[in-house]
Parts: sequence; C-alpha cells; structure tokens
Amino acid sequence: MIEIIPAIDIIGGRCVRLSQGDYNRLTTYDSRPEDIARRMADAGVGRIHVVDLDGAKSGAPVNLRSVEAIASLGVAEIELGGGLKSDSALRSAFDAGATYAIGGSIAVKDQPTFAGWLRSFGPQRIILGADVRDGRVATDGWLADSPLTAADLIDRFRADGLTQAICTDIASDGMLKGPATEFYTGLSEMFPDVTVTVSGGISSMDDMMRLDDLGLKRVIVGKAIYEGHITLKQIEHYISTRG
Repeated sequence: MIEIIPAIDIIGGRCVRLSQGDYNRLTTYDSRPEDIARRMADAGVGRIHVVDLDGAKSGAPVNLRSVEAIASLGVAEIELGGGLKSDSALRSAFDAGATYAIGGSIAVKDQPTFAGWLRSFGPQRIILGADVRDGRVATDGWLADSPLTAADLIDRFRADGLTQAICTDIASDGMLKGPATEFYTGLSEMFPDVTVTVSGGISSMDDMMRLDDLGLKRVIVGKAIYEGHITLKQIEHYISTRG
C-alpha cells in the first residue's frame, strides 16, 4: 500500500499553503501546526511532511518551535525541510524532534556536505528533496533555478547510499489538478533502489489510488486536505482497509 504523508507548511508559526511555490499566492489556515498534526495522526498516518517556508526563503530554520510542538505530541514521525543548508541547521532540526531531514538546495549547491550527511546520519534519516520546475530543480524556496534535472540529482548521490527522494512537481503543487504520474513512474523505474515520494497536484482519493496501483510507494498530500477535497476520515478508511 502506498504510504500517505500529509503536509504541514509553516510561515510565522501558522499553517499555510502556496500555489505553485509562489509566496504571493498564499493561503493561511487558522489551526496551529500541532493541532493539525494531531488530527492527521488520529487518522492513522505515521509520518508528517513539515516544511519551514520561512526557513526555505531565509536559508536557515525559523519555525523550530512549531516542529518541537509537533514532536512533543509523540504521535507521528516528522520529515522536515526548509533552510537545512549547514551542519548546525541539520543538528537543530534533529534536536527539535525531526526524525528525517530533507536536503534540497544543499544537495544542489554543496554536494560534499549533503553526501557527508548521508554517510554520517545514514540514508534512513536523510532525504533528498528535488523540486522541479520546467524539468529543472529549483532551489532557495523555489526562488532560483539550477541546470540539474531530478534524475541528475538523484544519480549524484546514489554512491553515497541515497535511498529516499521527495520530488515535487512545482507546476502541479497546490493546483489540485492531479499529479504528473509519468514523471514519477519514470524516476521510479530509472532508480529502483530509491523510494521516490510523489509531491504536488494530489486532488482526490482517486489520485492516490491510481498512484498506488502504479506501484509508487509514498505520496504527500497537502492542499487537498485543507480545502476539503480529501478528508482525514477518507484517509483513515483507506489506511484501515488497504493496510
């Protein structure tokens, strides 16, 4: 069964969602991150995708208090991204309670450091983040572009033991129009030893079931939950009947 990983994006300690990574197209939700995390865990999910959007933009973690508040609940594992660009930032993420750390910009801009993280902390805790726009990986909170494709970036770290990658299709993110399935199945076929997480465009339970039927292993869902296109009750039912 595909693992469903709900997302919590944070700006200023509040839950938000962006459309296509645009900070000017921002929706803020009333619930505190830890309150949403508890409801997600009550639905049966074991992992929550947390992004510190302030950190992604500024280059260092900003919302670690929110991460600590979620972690203190002890209800689910946290995979954290956003601003993890140095050894000290990585340590602060783990100290705040993150189970897994996602490296995106650092993997593009500082290959030796990210490779060192994989070797020091192990590929079970370090996840590659490849956020793709027009076929190329974007960095710095999606504000800059690199010449690399997602496949280039994954291949770069296979020798260092990479086993997990989250690939976000920025064009689909927050748009509720369905995921780019060919992109994800292609990556999974190219790198069978790497678990590729689908991120971006999930609009319904049908989308997730289709990904499951295609053999994909993990999917992140965000805006569809917040906008009521997918309910936590539906996720709970899916996990209980397919798990």
